[in-house]
Amino acid sequence: MYINCKNCHQTFKGHYCSNCGQTAETHPINLHFLWHDIQKGLLHFDNGIAYTAKQLFTRPGHSIREFIEGKRIKHFKPISLVMVLATTYLALIHLLHIDLIVNTSDSGSNIDARKIGEWLQAHFAWITLAFIPIHTIGTIVTFRKQGYNFFEYFILNTYKAAQKLYISLLFIPVFYYYSGTPAINTITKIIIFIDFVLYFWTNQQFFNHLSKTKTFFLTLLTHLIFWFIVILIGVIVLLILDKA
Repeated sequence: MYINCKNCHQTFKGHYCSNCGQTAETHPINLHFLWHDIQKGLLHFDNGIAYTAKQLFTRPGHSIREFIEGKRIKHFKPISLVMVLATTYLALIHLLHIDLIVNTSDSGSNIDARKIGEWLQAHFAWITLAFIPIHTIGTIVTFRKQGYNFFEYFILNTYKAAQKLYISLLFIPVFYYYSGTPAINTITKIIIFIDFVLYFWTNQQFFNHLSKTKTFFLTLLTHLIFWFIVILIGVIVLLILDKA
C-alpha cells in the first residue's frame, strides 16, 4: 500500500519516506506522545553515554576504530559527549565549591595566577575541546604512517578526552575532600598518569598491528609534542598579559 508523506507529500511504500525519512505512522500530540518522547530521549541519552563509557574502559581502541569505520549507532557522538561530560564536571565543581587552584600569584609578576586559573576553570569545556586538535597534531606527526587522516585522528583524540573526563568525574569526591589544599596538585599528577596509561592502552588497541614497545614510545612522543605546543602557547599568552 502506498502512503502519502505528511512532511514532503512524496508517495512511498514502507515504514519510512524514501525522500525525507519521515515515519509512515505519526501519533497525535497528546500526553502519551509527550511521555513517550521524554522516555525515548532520556533512555537514548543514558544508554548512549553508558554504552560508550563501557566501550572506552573495556575495549577503547577497538571501539574507536570501529566507530571510524562506520559502526556508530550505539555510540554517543564524540564532541557532544565531551561537551556533556565537561559541563557536568564543571557544574559539580561549582555546586560543591571545590577549589582546585592552590597557587595564587607570583609577587614578582603582574600576572594573577588565581585569576588565570579561575578563567581556565570557567572555560573548561571549550579549553578541553581546544586541546583536542593540539593533541591531534602530535598524533598525526608520530603515527603519520598508519593510514588515517587528521579528522579520523581528531575523533580518536576526542574519545580519549572523554576517557579523561570520565576519570575526572570519578575523582570528584577526592577533589571535594582535599579542596583548596596542596594535595590537589598531587591528585592532578595522579590523573595525568592515569590519563597517559589510558592513552597508551587505547593506542595499543587502535594500532593493534604495532608492537607494544613502539606504541609506547610513539604515545610518549605524542604527549611531549602536545605539552610542548601547550607550553609554547601558554608562554606567549603570559608574556602578552605581563606586558599589558
